Amino acid sequence: MLKNLMIVGSLASLLSLASTGNAQALPTALAKGEFQVGGGYSIASADYGQAKIQGVSGFADYDILVHWGIEGDIHSLTLRTPDDIAENSYLAGPRFIYRKRNFKIYAKGLVGAGTLTVRNPQRHPSEVSGTNFAYSLGGGVDIVVKPYLIVRVIDGEYQHFNYLTGLTPIVFTVGAAYRFH
Repeated sequence: MLKNLMIVGSLASLLSLASTGNAQALPTALAKGEFQVGGGYSIASADYGQAKIQGVSGFADYDILVHWGIEGDIHSLTLRTPDDIAENSYLAGPRFIYRKRNFKIYAKGLVGAGTLTVRNPQRHPSEVSGTNFAYSLGGGVDIVVKPYLIVRVIDGEYQHFNYLTGLTPIVFTVGAAYRFH
C-alpha cells in the first residue's frame, strides 16, 4: 500500500513540475498581437450577367491568439463591370488560423453591409441600387515571406447580400500585407 502511494505521489509531483518547463518559446506559443494590413486585386462572379466583375480589396487582420483572430475587409468591385453592375462589401468577424511553418491557412465568418450599384439604369430598368445586410464565409492561405511581409496567395469568400431575393457573389482575392509587431 505504501509503495503504491509513493508511486502515485511521485507521478503527481512529476506532472506538476512539467507545467513549469519551457519547452516552447513564449512568443511562438502565444503569438499575441500580430496585426497586418494589406490590399489586393479581386475578381467575383456576380449574380448579374455572364462576365466577372473586378476591383480592389483592403483587409486588416489582428491575430489575438495562436489560432484565433479577427478580420475586416472591404471589397470594391467597381474597376471592371461589363454588365454595369458593381458590388461593394464591408465585412468584419472572427477567423480561425492553422499555422504550418511560413503558411497561415485560415477560415473566416464575416458580417456587415453589401452594396449593389447599378451604373447604367437604362440597361437594367428593373434593378435598384441599395445597401443591405451581408454575411460571408470563406478562407485562404497567407505566406510569411519576411517578418514584415505577408503574401495573400488566395482568399475566397462566399457572400450573401439581403438584396431583394438575395445576391450571392463569390469573391477571390490575391494580394500582400505589411505585418506590424
